[in-house]
Amino acid sequence: MSLSRLGRLRQPSSVLLLCDMQEKFRHNITFFDQIVSVAARMLQTAKILEIPVVVTEQYPKGLGPTVPELGAEGLKKYSKTCFSMLIPEVEKELQRTPERQSVILCGIETHACIMSTTLDLLNKGFDVHVVADACSSRSQVDRLLALSRMKQSGAFLTTGEGAILQLLQDATHPKFKEVQKIIKDPAPDSGLLALFQNQNPLFS
Repeated sequence: MSLSRLGRLRQPSSVLLLCDMQEKFRHNITFFDQIVSVAARMLQTAKILEIPVVVTEQYPKGLGPTVPELGAEGLKKYSKTCFSMLIPEVEKELQRTPERQSVILCGIETHACIMSTTLDLLNKGFDVHVVADACSSRSQVDRLLALSRMKQSGAFLTTGEGAILQLLQDATHPKFKEVQKIIKDPAPDSGLLALFQNQNPLFS
């Protein structure tokens, strides 16, 4: 069975995509601070494990720069106006590392840019892992239904810590102790528990 069918994450085959975590969204996106905090953990881990990272900004002239707490200073930012991150420049970036077929996806908004990016990546044969506690929307109804829609389409839903531990695989990993410091404290609550209340049929 292929890695894609199983949904395994491996350090050598993964790439991290960070979508549109910008200043103008700060006061409009529910759980913004929390999802940026989890995405920052993913970025710190990617840097330690030498996993490629792609960062986009939606119309930065109007929506402002990427927020500093993400920790993406020094990384190239790809400007876009379409919802999908898979603009030609990002596609070229992904083509430079064809062995990396597992995409870890964080950002906003879940029902717009995250879902559009997920569907485009799935259509091109990538294995997509949506970090649910690092994605949000203005409306939590939109967020929840978008997560369900992406799961129906074949994406894997995970958490930041779950993805990080999959990437490490083993406590003997040479970078384990360094990464362990990132997840030593529990991730902030971003409202995901509501997904599973009363055995939510969207996620059964």
